[in-house]
Amino acid sequence: MKLLLLVGAGGAIGSMLRHLVNVGFGRWLGAGFPWSTLFVNVAGSLAMGMLAELIALRFGGSPELRAFLMTGILGGFTTFSAFSLDFAALVAGDAPIAAALYVGASVVVSILALYLGVTLARGALG
Repeated sequence: MKLLLLVGAGGAIGSMLRHLVNVGFGRWLGAGFPWSTLFVNVAGSLAMGMLAELIALRFGGSPELRAFLMTGILGGFTTFSAFSLDFAALVAGDAPIAAALYVGASVVVSILALYLGVTLARGALG
C-alpha cells in the first residue's frame, strides 16, 4: 500500500509538470506541432536513463524512492520514458529482436487501438 501511495503522489506531480509544459510550449510555440509531447518524451527518457543508472544501479536506491521517482513522477510526466527503459532492458539483455518487435508492436498497435477507440466511440454516440 505504501508503494501505491508513493506512485500516486509522484504521478500527480508528474501530471502537473506535464500540464505546465503543455501550457508553456503552447504559449511559446503554438499548437501547430506537438512540441510539448516531443519534449516530455525526450526529457522523460533522459531523466529515466539517469535515474535508472544512478538510483537503481549505482546507489541502490530504495524501492520506495524508485517507485516515487521513476514510476510515479516520470510515469505521470510521460509513459514514453518507461517504454524507452523497457526497450533498453531488452537490448541490454541481448534480445534485439524482441526489442525491435516491442517497439514496432507498441507504436503500431497503440495507433491502431487509438483509431479503434475513436471508431467505437463514434459508433456508440451515433
